[in-house]
This record gives sequence, structure tokens and C-alpha cells, in this order.
Amino acid sequence: MKRKLIQIVATLITNSQLTNFLSGKLYKGSLKNFCSPGLNCYSCPAANFSCPLGAMQTIIASARFSLSYYVTGFLILIGLLIGRGVCGFLCPFGLLQEIFYKLPLPKINLWRPLIYLKYFLLVIFVLMLPAILKLGDPAFCEYICPAGTFEAAIPMLITHQEFRSAIGDLFKLKMIILIATLIGCMINYRFFCKVLCPLGAIYGLTNKFSIYRLHVDENLCINCGRCKKICKMEIDPSKNPNSIECIRCGDCEKICPKKAIRI
Repeated sequence: MKRKLIQIVATLITNSQLTNFLSGKLYKGSLKNFCSPGLNCYSCPAANFSCPLGAMQTIIASARFSLSYYVTGFLILIGLLIGRGVCGFLCPFGLLQEIFYKLPLPKINLWRPLIYLKYFLLVIFVLMLPAILKLGDPAFCEYICPAGTFEAAIPMLITHQEFRSAIGDLFKLKMIILIATLIGCMINYRFFCKVLCPLGAIYGLTNKFSIYRLHVDENLCINCGRCKKICKMEIDPSKNPNSIECIRCGDCEKICPKKAIRI
């Protein structure tokens, strides 16, 4: 319950311009000079901050800069502090996925090799394509990101009739990606986090080094398997407490009968 409250508060802080959903305007104040730690589209009408992925891609693609030192440093700092705890507590799209997962549909486990797709997307669409093409467009945001489609494109189309005539094949492709992602989130916990999120990939690389992390006392652990069974990210906390997939939700800590797991 405490984690859910933090998620809601973080989402409202990140997206407090709620009346913009009615007007179709975008907030462009001074806060947009800063990035939110979680995935949240810059063009979402309610957004107060920039998306770190979008900012990184835009600056990499610009003619003047080859690397966004501010955004890179920001992500490394946040990653070393809490790792993928950002995903578990501070990401608005993470909260949305958890809401969709509550729908009463059959649940399935993920085919594990799919978790590496987000690293492919990170390298190709976030780092390489913006640097090579130099078009100024964030490639992941432009061609793939379902969060942007859900948070920005759809609300803007609802409030701006003039935009609807410009709908083309790219928007149709992104709607297919969004629908597939939401269906995935309904049947597998945080499907987007596991498979498609480059930001989660970045934070996952810092999980083993972050200050906010899991500890397992091997002297207390009885290998009962309860933590593995309850883990919705489909890892075994007793064997790999700081897995690149762990979002620090704390479920394993709560269920451990011997209190061998602590955050």
C-alpha cells in the first residue's frame, strides 16, 4: 500500500497540469528544463518535466552535441542511488501498467529471451539512430514509444480536430504497438518494463551498484522458494537479489518467513 501511494504521488508531481487535458495545451515552463526520473512523455499535456530518454535522443541527434552530459549524468546518479527502484516507485507508466494488469484476464509468464529486446532498443533507437541520422528527432519516441502514444498523441488528437487529418501510417503503426503493449501488460506484469523500456534497461545496469538494493542473509534463508513464487518480475531474489529486472517492490521482503531478505 505504501509503494502504491508513492507511485500515485510521484505520478501527480510529474503530471500536475491536469487541466491541460481539457485545453490541449502543453506546459512549457521552466520545469521542462529538467527531466523526470521515470518514463513520462514530454508532450503529455499534464507533464511538468521532460522525458530523460527523449532529451538524450534529441541532444545526441543535434549538430552541436554528440552526448548529453546532463541527462547521462542524471541517469547515472539516479541509477546509483536507487537503480530500478525508479521503475517500482517513480514511473507513471509503470503505475499505468500495474492498473492494466489488475484486469481479470488469464496471466502468463514471459518468454525470458524477450527481456533483452529493451537493450537492443536502447542501443539502436536511443543511441545509434539519433547519432547517425542527425535529424533532431528522438527515434525511439518517434517510431516506437507506446507511452508517448497513450499520454500525448491520443489526448492531443481528442482536443485538436485539425491534427486528425494528419493521421498517417506512422500513427497507425504506433497504435498497433500501443495496443499490443497494453494487451501484454494485461496478461504479464509490467510487460513494457520487461521487454520494451530502454530507460529500464539503463537503470537495470546500475542495479548491482545502487545504494537502494536487496540483501539476502544466506544464514537465515531456508530456500523455501516463496520469494521466487511471489516475484511478478519473474526472478529468484534469493539467488539473484540485485537482478537487472528487480524493481525493488519489496514483495519478497514481506513474504520471507525468516526475514532473510531486506532492502
